[in-house]
Amino acid sequence: MVDVDSFIPEKIDEIAEEVGDANAVIGLSGGVDSSTAAALAYEAIGTQLTAVYVDTGLMRKGETDEIRETFDYMESLRIVDAQDRFLDELEGVTDPEEKRHIIGEQFIREFETVAREVDADYLVQGTIYPDRIESEGTIKSHHNVGGLPERIDFDGIVEPMRDLYKDEVREVARELDLEEIIAERMPFPGPGLAVRIIGPVTEEKLEVAREANHVVEEELEEYEPWQALAAVIGKATGVKGDNRVHGWVVSVRSVESRDGMTARAQEIDWETLQRIQSRITGSHENVARVVYDVTHKPPATIEYE
Repeated sequence: MVDVDSFIPEKIDEIAEEVGDANAVIGLSGGVDSSTAAALAYEAIGTQLTAVYVDTGLMRKGETDEIRETFDYMESLRIVDAQDRFLDELEGVTDPEEKRHIIGEQFIREFETVAREVDADYLVQGTIYPDRIESEGTIKSHHNVGGLPERIDFDGIVEPMRDLYKDEVREVARELDLEEIIAERMPFPGPGLAVRIIGPVTEEKLEVAREANHVVEEELEEYEPWQALAAVIGKATGVKGDNRVHGWVVSVRSVESRDGMTARAQEIDWETLQRIQSRITGSHENVARVVYDVTHKPPATIEYE
């Protein structure tokens, strides 16, 4: 486990030394990784830092409003509406790795745009150790590691937590007195709902995935999962009212883990699962059925793509 008493001052000094008198931007998603990196960077370089939240259109229900409220103390916070640009780039794309690379490149382009406006030379990221291991080991590309484009218009990328696991990041976040809603927040993928949709990303599937994930997070909160999610995995026949429909299949997943490298599917009681399926099938006329994923990691990954 990380020694937070020594880690925090060491990383603050490292960031200050690397950035020097230059300005920097940080991609702030509201998750514990990027929020902790932002807190460390702000301690190190203060007003030289501009925090950038990119609304990709792939976020959780109410995410942008929550970010605006949680981080309103940061005068430098920029909220960038990039929904149309991300969805245009993803149109028709079915390959999971291609999705991740497209999203990674588009994030960089959004950060570069803001960097030019504030004359920033450095990009700070909340990359953690499992991100690097999975990308380097070709398990999957993370949007902020293997998903990065070859051409990046920054003098350097600063990753103060690149050697930490998720539970260690949470320890650092608590020591930095970050709000509980941030320090204890469930992981959410950088590429967002795009990797919880099998096949092309469409407005309809995003609508289904967004509402289904909201239901799952609400209903499974008491189980304290490492991660709980819903994914739109295809279509199947169902019955709505007196009509036969060929509607979406939503898979629910909830896992326990220490660091995200391995995970076990949680045992969820039948009553809770039935309540979840009732809410999800009732949330959209084109949802035909809900299934529960009992697969551990390995052989499965936690996310679907």
